[in-house]
Amino acid sequence: MGGWRDMSAQALEDQYSPSRWSPRLDRDTIIDAHLAVTAAGTERARASAQTSLHVPYGKGDGEKLDIYLPTDHSGSHMDTMVLQVRRSLAFLVEQYPGIRGIYLCGHSAGAHLAAMVLLTDWTEFHVVPDIRVALPSGAVLVSGVYDLEPILHTYVNDALNMSREVAQRNSPMRHVAPAVPAACEVLVVVAQHDSPEFRRQSQEYGQALRAAGWSVSLLDLAGVDHFDVIEKLSEDSYILTQVILNMISRA
Repeated sequence: MGGWRDMSAQALEDQYSPSRWSPRLDRDTIIDAHLAVTAAGTERARASAQTSLHVPYGKGDGEKLDIYLPTDHSGSHMDTMVLQVRRSLAFLVEQYPGIRGIYLCGHSAGAHLAAMVLLTDWTEFHVVPDIRVALPSGAVLVSGVYDLEPILHTYVNDALNMSREVAQRNSPMRHVAPAVPAACEVLVVVAQHDSPEFRRQSQEYGQALRAAGWSVSLLDLAGVDHFDVIEKLSEDSYILTQVILNMISRA
């Protein structure tokens, strides 16, 4: 058949280990560097915005939101995580009924969760038929994984412990539905120095959404890897920053 099924176990491990693909830093230091950059960015964001941190939206220990407000005031662990993200959006709509829209931006595993949000039947969460606020209004999926089956054969699944059934149920690629009139705009982003498997998944998922009638843009960013593709969002001149701001301004 070709593709990931023909790879050796070690080759597949490498494909889903982003730290092995960056030309900037070696794999033993790039994750620590990435954590340091993102932690510093979080501190800057919290210092420059009004925040409500660790807001519970459910009873589980992990069911908490960090909410950043504009200063001008204008069956499995995987199943559980997907449900938590969906519930958190329903909570936001209920808690802040005056907002104009909700925009998701997810990176890596976060991009997968954001893509799963696009599959949500919101009638189960009692937020429709009042659909004045689309859920979400826009989605930015950065260097994500949209078919989880290959991960079953890698170290990534050691923590997730997914069965094939769970992986298939939580694979956005396998559940692309025709776009509805209220469907949001989707931006699928991939880095030049993502692994070939990450790049393939982003390209194929974006194409599948487009074929189903979704409004999709594919953005292949040169000169960045799996980590600084998201780190650079703190830079006003970064193309992805500009594209996201433009998406929001059109609302």
